[in-house]
Formats: sequence, structure tokens, C-alpha cells
Amino acid sequence: MSPGPFFSITMASIWFINSFSAVLQGSLFGQLGTLPSTYSTLFLSGQGLAGIFAALAMLLSMASGMDAQTSALGYFITPCVGILMSIMCYLSLSHLEFARYYLAKKPSQAQAHELETKAELLQADEKNGIPNSPQKAALTLDLDPEKELEMEPEEPQKPGKPVLVVFQKIWLTALCLVLVFTVTLSVFPAITAMVTSSTSPGKWSQFFNPICCFLLFNVMDWLGRSLTSYFLWPDKNSRLLPLLVCLRFLFVPLFMLCHVPERSRLPILFPQDAYFITFMLLFAVSNGYLVSLTMCLAPRQVLLHEREVAGALMTFFLALGLSCGASLSFLFKALL
Repeated sequence: MSPGPFFSITMASIWFINSFSAVLQGSLFGQLGTLPSTYSTLFLSGQGLAGIFAALAMLLSMASGMDAQTSALGYFITPCVGILMSIMCYLSLSHLEFARYYLAKKPSQAQAHELETKAELLQADEKNGIPNSPQKAALTLDLDPEKELEMEPEEPQKPGKPVLVVFQKIWLTALCLVLVFTVTLSVFPAITAMVTSSTSPGKWSQFFNPICCFLLFNVMDWLGRSLTSYFLWPDKNSRLLPLLVCLRFLFVPLFMLCHVPERSRLPILFPQDAYFITFMLLFAVSNGYLVSLTMCLAPRQVLLHEREVAGALMTFFLALGLSCGASLSFLFKALL
């Protein structure tokens, strides 16, 4: 195929793939808003694992010495199998009582039913003369900020612009998500993929970038996303979150001053491999953690009937951050 038609077909394919992916991702995040917040973390961890599989596939391809046609065949067959497995898992949701409970009802009804059941059990124990244990006392007083929000009477939905109402509540969290991805995509992989090892040519130099850039980033990004399963800090009312997000802008000059031979303006201040590996560790963990944190906090800032809209909105701002970061990467490459 000649270059012109090949380029046109490739660009059209990318447009369709990413458009459908955005619709799918927004819909899934909307559904996740109706489930307990733990499942948002698991969903984001799954995305991190997908990046690890892609990096491992690249390494295996390089190590095996396969020709380009065989490698391409493996690259495209693997995600097709993964997509098929995902579709089968999604279709099985309708057969799970847990999923039917949360997805078939309104979240408020499900939570109200859960609270009523707990209250009835406690009252029954008291009538039977069973004293409250410390665990039951803790259950009675289990009023964390999320529970308090869920027990509040739901406001009637305002006609006209429910999306704007939700945006006014989550705008700061959404802005943090945009800035996180703006910083990440502005240097990864546009700048980081250009960094080479300062050691003499050899096996380490050949595998330095696939391991220290792509594999290391995806592993640590997955680790950062998984951390929110254990704690959420800072909380949704803290002003520390925007500060942490803004501090990530420091990674831009740090990576630009690493060992990138193809440069004409900036000097190399961090030539050793250890500098790049350290920066990448912190860069990837902070990206994964802050992305997962903002995606988990946004549904907690709105009422129950608004959570699905909040999840879909955060997906839009996620894509906006990716676009902003990719656009800035051209500028930063030109400044090298």
C-alpha cells in the first residue's frame, strides 16, 4: 500500500478506536459510580496492568528476535483475546446477585436498604438482651464522610443542566486530574523515550529504555493506583491535593535535563542512569496514585443520584488532560 492511503486509513482507525474507547470508558466509570468506591480503584488498577502487559510484550519481542511481521501478529492477537475475555466477564455481571443489587436499583435505594437491615439487626439484638459489642458500637457510629453524604436526603434534581450542577461540585478535583495527565503526557513518552543509557553500548543499553522507561513506569503506575485501596490521602476537603499535583511540574525540567543525546539548547545535568530511574519511580507512582485518588474522590463530592454523571465527567477531563499533555510534548521536544 502506498504511504498516502496507508496514513489515511491508520489515522481513521485511530480516530474510531479512541472515540469508541472514550464512550466505553465514560460509560464504565458512570456505572462504577453506582458501586462502592473500592471498585473504582480496582478498575483503575486493571488499566495499569494493561500497560504492564504492553511493556512486557515489547520486551519479549526484542528478546526473542522475531521478525516484524510475527511481532505485529502477536501484538494484535493478544489484545483481541483480552477484549473477548472482558466482554465475557461483563456479560456475566447480569448473573451476579451483587451486580444486580447495585445496578438494577438506584444507589440511594440500595444504601437505604443496607442501613435499614443493619438497624433492624441491632434492634433485634437489643430486644433479645444481647449487649452491644465494640464491633456493633463501631457499626452504629460508622459515619465517615461518605456515609454522611449518603444518608443525607437527596436534593431534587434541578431541571435543565444537571451536568453543570455536578461540575460546580467537582471542578477542583477535575482540574487536578487534568493537570496530572498534562504533566505525564508532556514528557512521557515524548521526552523519556529519548533518554539513553550513559554506559558503553551493550545489552543494557539496548534494553535500557524499554525497561527503565516503559516497564518501570507501568509497574510503578499500577502500584500507585493500587495504593488507594488502602488509604485515600489527602481527603476530598484538603487543599493539599492541588499542591501535590502542581509539584509534579518539577518532573518536566528534570527529565529534560537527563541524558538525551539529541539536543541543541539545554545542557545535560543528570547523565547517570540512576538519576533517570529515580525520577521515573517517583513520576510513575505519583501519576498512578493521584489519578486513582481523584477518580475515587469525585463521586464522594456529589449526591448519590449525581455519582454516575460525576464519573462520566471525570472521564471527559481525563481525556482532556491527555490531549493537553500530548500537545505540550511538541513544545518541550523543541526546547531540548
